[in-house]
Amino acid sequence: MAEILPEVDTSARIKVIGVGGGGNSAVNRMIDAKLPGVEFVAINTDAQALLHSKARSKIHIGRETTRGLGAGADPEVGRKAAEESEKEIYEAVKGADMVFITLGEGGGTGTGGAPFVAAAAREAGALVVAIVTKPFTFEGERRRRSADTGIRELKDNVDTLITIPNDRLLQMIDRKTSLVDAFGIVDEVLQQGVQGISSLITVHGMINLDFADVKAIMAQAGSALMGIGRARGDNRATEAARQAIDSPLLETSIEGARGVLFNITGGRNMTMHEIDEAAKTITDAVDPDANIIFGAVLDEALEDDLQITVVATGFDDARHSEREAAREVHVRQIPVPEAPAMTRPEPVPMPAPVREPEPEPEVESEPVFEPMPLPPLRQPFINEAPQTVQEPEVVPFAPLPTPTAPPRRFAPLASIEPEAVPEPEPVAQPEPEAEPVYTTIHEKGASILSDMGINDDDDLDVPAFIRRKVQ
Repeated sequence: MAEILPEVDTSARIKVIGVGGGGNSAVNRMIDAKLPGVEFVAINTDAQALLHSKARSKIHIGRETTRGLGAGADPEVGRKAAEESEKEIYEAVKGADMVFITLGEGGGTGTGGAPFVAAAAREAGALVVAIVTKPFTFEGERRRRSADTGIRELKDNVDTLITIPNDRLLQMIDRKTSLVDAFGIVDEVLQQGVQGISSLITVHGMINLDFADVKAIMAQAGSALMGIGRARGDNRATEAARQAIDSPLLETSIEGARGVLFNITGGRNMTMHEIDEAAKTITDAVDPDANIIFGAVLDEALEDDLQITVVATGFDDARHSEREAAREVHVRQIPVPEAPAMTRPEPVPMPAPVREPEPEPEVESEPVFEPMPLPPLRQPFINEAPQTVQEPEVVPFAPLPTPTAPPRRFAPLASIEPEAVPEPEPVAQPEPEAEPVYTTIHEKGASILSDMGINDDDDLDVPAFIRRKVQ
């Protein structure tokens, strides 16, 4: 019997591109897991890091920008490096139907270069899905802000963006888990995210999907959430499904998703009844109008475990906001009937006396106004000092005006003295009266007696008034 082969190759060409140190590490993890039907590309500014990459295709970007070194956690350097190697990046994404971009946000090369790589892949016509991690809290506030900026820029250049907060991974690991193992779990989650979607296309399963089904859910979907569940035992299907929809990786509920894609992976002992249980658990948790597609893939490596990967897309923010607003209104309406019971004691008069004493403190405002006139008193005093010379003498605490005042007083006096002094000088001429010189005391006494009107013939023993009467 002749074998009929399709004239057109219906298989989708899928590429996984790791950008920066975190992306390169995740790619190495996927290569070790032997992800089928996928091409791997490693992009980095650090030449030494590329030497440790297991990807066949390696692109060293920004040779002139960083000269073989890293971006130094500067997204701007990562962006310039990607622009410098524009041709190599376009060549790497050319011909791909679907491109996964994986990286750890918050660094330099991945945060700055990934948006450029995503834009190039979209321009080449590929369905672009980015799976990124947000840094741990202990990595610092600056790295977190850088990650938030990078996520916003990346969202504008991809069809679907799946963000995994590393802090939520702490809820999935033991307290004794080492730092190396913790970052290994981060890489494993990125690997499961890519594998859960790509295997629906590349692996022929019990319930098969093709690239068109995946594209219908993920094209221009915007932000998406991813949850992973794994269980074993009698109720493993239901348990794994519940773990996936309640996964710590989900920052919000999948209730408002318009599109849901999930993959059920198990060993050969996986039954159709288990697939039905898992599918029912997931579909009951989302909107009845949501577009839901799923597939079932066999993986003998899982043995008795059953793993489910759920990707929820197309969240309606308006619907969420309306529901939250309705809930807030409902909560506000509940205490309304209780309010009148509280108003019975009428605590209204209580605030009244409280308001009355509040205006009373106006007295306190009076001392506040008292210091206000003090500055104006000093200002006129300072103005009067230069105008009147006498007032500075009254103020003892103003030493500065006192030295300047005396020169102003003596200046006018000095000008008057020279005019008055020359006039009395001729009057001082009667000084010759002191010219008589007495040789003996008798001569001086006779002169004095003559001035008194007493002659030598007068009897000085008789009083003068008697002598005058006798004469």
